[in-house]
Amino acid sequence: MWQVRSVGCTITRSRFFVCVWLCLIMVDDICLSNEINKLLRGQSLSPDQFIVSNNGIFQLGFFATNKPAPNLYLGVWYKGFANRTTVWVANREKPLLESLSSKLEISDDGNIVLLDESTSIVLTEVTEKSFLPNSVEAVLLDDGNFVLRESSKPSVIYWQSFGHPTDTWLPGAKLRTDSLLTSWKNSEDPSSGLFSVRIDVSKDKEYSLIMEWNKSTRFSSSGIWKNKIFSLIPELNYISDFRFVSGENETYFSYSIYNPKTISRLVIDVSGQLKQFNSFRENPLWSTTLVEEPPEAYAICGPYGILNLSASCECLPGFQQPLSPGLDDFRDGCTREKPLKCENSSSNGKKDEFKRIPNVNVYSNSVLHPAQSMKNCEIACTKSCSCIAYMYHNSKCLVWENILLNLTQVSDGHNNRYDLYVKLAASEKANGVAWIVSATVASLVALVSGGCLCRFWICKGQDTGKEDLRKDLQYYDFSSSSNATDEKRNKNKLTIAGKRDDELPLFSFKSVSAATENFSVENKLGQGGFGPVYKGKTIAGQEIAIKRLSRRSGQGLEEFRNEIALISKLQHLNLVKLLGYCIEEDENILIYEYMPNKSLDFFLFDSSKQHLLVWEARIQIIEGIAQGLLYLHQYSRVRIIHRDLKASNILLDGEMNPKISDFGMARIFGGNDSRANTMRIVGTFGYMAPEYALEGHYSIKSDVFSFGVLLLEIISGKKNTGFYNSDSLNLLGHAWKLWNDDRAVELMDPALGSPSSVYTLMRYINIGLLCVQGKPADRPSMSKIIPMLNSDLIPLPAPTEPAFTTNHTVKPEVLLSGGENCTLNGLTVSRIEPR
Repeated sequence: MWQVRSVGCTITRSRFFVCVWLCLIMVDDICLSNEINKLLRGQSLSPDQFIVSNNGIFQLGFFATNKPAPNLYLGVWYKGFANRTTVWVANREKPLLESLSSKLEISDDGNIVLLDESTSIVLTEVTEKSFLPNSVEAVLLDDGNFVLRESSKPSVIYWQSFGHPTDTWLPGAKLRTDSLLTSWKNSEDPSSGLFSVRIDVSKDKEYSLIMEWNKSTRFSSSGIWKNKIFSLIPELNYISDFRFVSGENETYFSYSIYNPKTISRLVIDVSGQLKQFNSFRENPLWSTTLVEEPPEAYAICGPYGILNLSASCECLPGFQQPLSPGLDDFRDGCTREKPLKCENSSSNGKKDEFKRIPNVNVYSNSVLHPAQSMKNCEIACTKSCSCIAYMYHNSKCLVWENILLNLTQVSDGHNNRYDLYVKLAASEKANGVAWIVSATVASLVALVSGGCLCRFWICKGQDTGKEDLRKDLQYYDFSSSSNATDEKRNKNKLTIAGKRDDELPLFSFKSVSAATENFSVENKLGQGGFGPVYKGKTIAGQEIAIKRLSRRSGQGLEEFRNEIALISKLQHLNLVKLLGYCIEEDENILIYEYMPNKSLDFFLFDSSKQHLLVWEARIQIIEGIAQGLLYLHQYSRVRIIHRDLKASNILLDGEMNPKISDFGMARIFGGNDSRANTMRIVGTFGYMAPEYALEGHYSIKSDVFSFGVLLLEIISGKKNTGFYNSDSLNLLGHAWKLWNDDRAVELMDPALGSPSSVYTLMRYINIGLLCVQGKPADRPSMSKIIPMLNSDLIPLPAPTEPAFTTNHTVKPEVLLSGGENCTLNGLTVSRIEPR
């Protein structure tokens, strides 16, 4: 027998493992002791300790970043998430040294302070007379609010983090008129970034949320607050209950969440986008709702940077990047290489000159000048030291003062291309020419080098004897099954989920680019949620639509693969046909049949085109969409729920026949089951069923809800979420009110004139309202809707109140009543986008 001597005791081998187990328990207890629920005077919190809220929802502690330097911050984040989700940073502008000596404590005067070897940061600075230093405590509440309060009277709060927000607005927090949400500088640096959100008050005392760049340039707005909604983003009320308080002491917005199971936060992110993140406590993973999107991500190239045709940033001639650009490259923009005459007293009398930048689209911050000619516009800018650029177009002189933002290079023939004249130091104009020459030479060198490398790899590929599986899109004959014009070496074998599918060809990126004339702006048909769509043409003259996944979006790769797998198996007159695809390096492209009349929203929501959709055409579109959905739900090879049915996803062919498109969000359900739970909430606000938006539960009835919204939009010519009426939250609420007042006929689009059949109009409105009822069990299936649409003899039940009507949301416990039982598995990272 051998012995182990430890902690002053002798144990036998048979008891050794028991001792080890007890030691592990002791170590675990030590780890648990690193979590405390409050901080008292005389105590301190070190970098290896945390303050945890009472129910374990939030925790406060130190976190370190390595960029731009090794720094230590104090923050609050959600507990239990795989990746730290920080909602508040105490010292974003004054980081501590990354050191074990750093600590948080309550000082002798009762205030909360941050300390390291060389720094002392006072967070609270409370000095009021009732404040007693010996009877205070620092506590993290379950709503994420870190407070300094009276220990014997917890309701007496002397200071709170909610009064000093960073980039996140949490439920229960007040966003006051003097509050400011400011983005992080980049994803690794919590210091103040370029974008902010604040409350704006107009001259007419109307309140709104506005988004600003550099706390000076306004680029987006929520619209005015009226009747408990923001006029431009009413969909925020689908999940959140906002309220506005204006009194003598304070004016603020706050919000709560309808569903107590949901975790939610509003964030102004590093790209200037206001986003709502949602999750469920049962499965702590985030979905993302894009609330308000600035065009092309506002000022993505920073001051004096331009977004070129390759979707990358570069500096204007005469400007250069800072020596130490941040993580987001051009977010800090460019700076002048040499100062202007107004800025340089040693310019020896040389005048500033102007450099012409052709084919530029400028989105913001110009000022209209009264100059009446090109020459006078230039003179006006020359005389003003604050003027840094000008443009003369359509007899208007526009000047830019102090800063130049949101420059985008466009191709020849673009509708919004202008010549911009940028002011440069006298010596810089020549440098501008040199810049172009050097760039051209560099490009030629790169092309030659690239050509050599390409030839090397081609030869290498030939040596290995591997066959190129990519077809040439330009020479492909989509009207022929044999495709005799295509070269034999381009035989394609598509592999999806381990299976071969010879029906869907794979095309080379080079041929796709050639078919779209290098993705020219003139061939751009529109912008989808995951990237632009272009018109392409084969050598034989066949027209096709090409959907290119945006490389900068960071979204949609799973949706892209999902669309290939699903739509390639579908064949129906009212479903858009997928013709092929391209996957090459970081390019992901889908090729569809071309729809000459674009999408339904192109006509439906444009006052100048609505009259082209006559009543008979609208009936044809409604019935075609219904037939397509019935095929997906009941008769296709794989039963499918679309999950993103909306006007922009209904394409129209030459005869205005509708075709359902965009199956990136679609899901297969098997057997006789017609409902499921999801861990991904995706779709578009305004079209999402309440049980799906709030609970993550989807079924064929989710598509029915979307169909009902779409039907009412087609009849009225108005968007559901874009509708704004003093008495209604959205179009559904307006339709419901008219129905109850026996005035439903007023819902009809005025562009239709007098209805040919009031009975048919009322019947279609009735069907639409049946589809958008709050309970899924109350909504008819598509197999019942189609007979309702086609026959006047089938009696229709009276509808109940729709979901998401005026200042009203269906309670979560009501959503799943009526016999549909389900459990909620949770939620994962995704994106809910208004598109």
